[in-house]
Amino acid sequence: MMVSIGVYVRRWRRTLRRWVQDSRVHGTVQCAVYLLSGGLLSAASLRGYPQPLALALVCAASGWPGVLMALGGLGGYLLFWGQAGAQGALWMGLGMLSMVMLGGKALLQDRPLLMPAMTGAIVAFSGLMVQLWWGDAVPVWMYLTRIALAMGANWVFSAALQRRDAVVDWLVCGLATLALAQVMPIPYVGLGYIAAGFLAVSGAFPAAALAGLALDLAQVTPVPMTAALCLAWLTRLMPGKQKFLRYTAPPVLYVVVMALSGVWDLYPFPGLILGGLAAVFAPGKPALAGRRGETGFAQVRLEMVSAVLKQTENILSDVEAPPVDEQALIHRAVDRACSGCSHRKHCKGKLEQIPVGLLHKPLGNGEDLPISCRKSGRLLQELRRSQEQFRAIRADRDRQREYRAAVVQQHRFLSEYLQDLSDSLAGRQNPPNAWFRPEIGACSASRETVNGDKCLWFAGVECRYYVLLCDGMGTGPEAARDGALVSEMLKKLLSGGYPAEYALRSVNSLCALRGCAGAVTIDLAELQLDTGKVTLYKWGAPPSYLISGADTIKVGTATPPPGLSITEGRETAERLSLRRGQTLVLLSDGAGGEDAVHRAWQDADGPSGELAAKILASVPEDGMDDATVAVVRLQPVSVSTS
Repeated sequence: MMVSIGVYVRRWRRTLRRWVQDSRVHGTVQCAVYLLSGGLLSAASLRGYPQPLALALVCAASGWPGVLMALGGLGGYLLFWGQAGAQGALWMGLGMLSMVMLGGKALLQDRPLLMPAMTGAIVAFSGLMVQLWWGDAVPVWMYLTRIALAMGANWVFSAALQRRDAVVDWLVCGLATLALAQVMPIPYVGLGYIAAGFLAVSGAFPAAALAGLALDLAQVTPVPMTAALCLAWLTRLMPGKQKFLRYTAPPVLYVVVMALSGVWDLYPFPGLILGGLAAVFAPGKPALAGRRGETGFAQVRLEMVSAVLKQTENILSDVEAPPVDEQALIHRAVDRACSGCSHRKHCKGKLEQIPVGLLHKPLGNGEDLPISCRKSGRLLQELRRSQEQFRAIRADRDRQREYRAAVVQQHRFLSEYLQDLSDSLAGRQNPPNAWFRPEIGACSASRETVNGDKCLWFAGVECRYYVLLCDGMGTGPEAARDGALVSEMLKKLLSGGYPAEYALRSVNSLCALRGCAGAVTIDLAELQLDTGKVTLYKWGAPPSYLISGADTIKVGTATPPPGLSITEGRETAERLSLRRGQTLVLLSDGAGGEDAVHRAWQDADGPSGELAAKILASVPEDGMDDATVAVVRLQPVSVSTS
C-alpha cells in the first residue's frame, strides 16, 4: 500500500512534538547552549589580548546555568589561548564564586550595579596578580579596557536575562560578534563574518553597525567592516522587492568597500555569503501593529499613565520624614519639672546639660542623671513622660513609613504592569500552543461549619494556569473570611495577567496595613502549559511534595507568613517540572506532612482526586486545624493521528 507524503509529514510532526515535550531533550539542549555560550565568549579579543566577556556572562547568571557557563568558559580559554588563557581560568574561578554567593539574591534587585562592580573588581584584582606573579606585561590602556568591558558586558547580559529590550538586544549582538570574530572552524569560514552577514540582512541597523564595529575592533581584517555592513543594510531601503539583492548585499558591498579602500582580503567573503543565506531561512518577524486607531490610542494612554505612576513613585520615594526634635522634648520635660521650684534659677545652667541620649535608655531610679536635682523624682517622672512621647512619635513615623512604602510599591507594580500591557498591544507573535492540560484534584475537611482553607484553580493569560491554596490561620468563620478575601483578590489579579510576584507582594502589603500579620498562608503554583514547567510560590505555607516515580521529594521550607513587613519579602519560589508525569502535592497546615504523603504515594498514578482523598484519609482525626490536600498533574495534549 502506498503511503502519501502527507502521512510522512504528519508522522514527523508528531515525532517532533514528542521530542519537544521530552524533558531529557530540553535538558540536553539547555546544557549544550550554556556550555557553548561560555566557550564562545571566551574567544573574544582586542589587539590580540583575551577579554572577559565569558566572566561577564557567568556573573550575570545564577544557579547551575552559571556553573555550566563557567565550565564552558574555562575550556574555551584553555582551548583558544593556551598558556595565555591562565588568566581567563582565574576569571572563571572567581566569577563562579561570585555567582554562587550573589547570583539570584534579592540584594542585586536593590543594588543593580553591585554585580558589574564585582565583575570589574575581579578583572582588576586578577590583572594585578598576574602581573606580580607571572610578569604579564599588559599595557595600562588594555588593563583599563578590560575592566570597563567586563562591567559594561555584565550590565548588558544581566539586562538581557531579565527583560527584552531593543537596545539591549543590539548590544548583545555586538558583543556576540566580537567573540565569534576569532572563531574559524574551517579556513575562510569565520563565525563572526556569518553573524555579521546575518545581522546586515535581517537585523536592525544598530545591530548591523555594532557587528561591523566589533569586527573592526577585533582586527580580523583590514577592510572597514562597519562601512560594508552599514551599506549592506541601507540597500533594504531601496524601492522594490528585490530579495536577491537584499540577501547578497553583504558580500557585494564588501567587495565595493575593498575596491574603494584599496585593501584586498577575501577571508570574510565566504562568511558573509553564508550569513546572507542563513537569513533566507530565518523566520520572518511578525508585522508590528502601528499606533493607529483605537489600539494605538489605548497604547499611548497606557504609556502616559505608566509614566505618571513612575513619576509619582519617584516623588514618594524621595520624601523623607523630618527628624524628631529630641532636644525640644528634653526642654519640655525640664520646664514641667522645674515650674514652681524655688531653686530653678540656681539649676538653670545645670539643667541645660541634660543630653538627648536619655530618651533612648531606661532611667532607673535617677542615678544616671548627669546633674543633681532637689526634685529628682519629679524630673524623672517628666523625663519618662517625654520618653513615652518620643516612642509614640517614632512609632507613628514608622507606621507612616510603612504606608508610604506600600503606596510606592503599588505604584511601581502598576507602572511596570501597564508598560508591559502597552508593549503587548504593539503587536505580538501568535500565542504559544498549550502542549499540556492541567489535572487538579482537591479534598478538604474541617471540624467547623465553615472551612478556613480555600483552594482554587483557574486559567491566567495565554498558557498560564494557577493552583492556589490559602490557609486561613485557625478555624471558624474568621479564618474562612481571611482565606476567602486573600484567595479572591489573588484570583482577580492573576486572571487579569498581573505577575505572580506583584500579586503576592500586594497581598503582603494588604495584610501588613490591616494589622493581620499571619492571618493566612499562601501556596501558589504557576503552571506553564506550553513548557510543562511550574513555579511554586510559598509564603508561610508548609512544604509541598513532588512525587516522581518511586521518590517523594520535599519542596520548599516553612517561612514566616505574609504581613510582617512591607519592604522585606519573605516568599520563596521553587522551579519544578511536571512534563514527565510527576505529581505535585500541596498541603495545608492541618493535612499532616511527609508521613501522610508517603503512605499514599504507591497510588500516585491513579486519579488526582482519589490520591488527594487518600492522603487526607491518612491524617489523624484528632487534628484541630482545617485540612486540605491539592494534587496537581500535567497531562500531554493528545496529538491527532489523522
